[in-house]
Amino acid sequence: MTTPHETVTQPQVGQSAPTFKLPAHPAGTISLDDYLGKQNIILAFYPMDDTPGCTKEMCAFSSDLTDFEKLDTAVLGISCDSLESHKNFAGKFSLKQPLLSDQDGKVGRLYGTVREGKSTANRVLFVIDKKGIVRHIFEGMPTNAELIKVVEGLR
Repeated sequence: MTTPHETVTQPQVGQSAPTFKLPAHPAGTISLDDYLGKQNIILAFYPMDDTPGCTKEMCAFSSDLTDFEKLDTAVLGISCDSLESHKNFAGKFSLKQPLLSDQDGKVGRLYGTVREGKSTANRVLFVIDKKGIVRHIFEGMPTNAELIKVVEGLR
């Protein structure tokens, strides 16, 4: 008997972003609904806390967080790490943005970033507007300047 393969598809630009609700560091839970009508979102899936590339990316977001906030944009980091791991990671590098814990990879599968047989997310960023529509998708690690240009275009 063969095991059926899980189909993972990524939302496309112009589609509604899949809804989610996840535990977050520093406290509570965060959902897409928290931002609808209020702020754009950069939903930044990353593989793992406290690794070189992820540290560089999350520290850059933290450093430029005020620039994103001035553009009515929240930055949310999301990985399959635990809240405890997020707490340690954020504390070690003084990260200011919320880090969402998707331990079972369910949200990552909704966004096509967690593949069958993997326990980490691929590095993909979704720019979601205030209406909950995916406006841009970045594979890899764009610069914050590139992201700011995209967010400015949402006005």
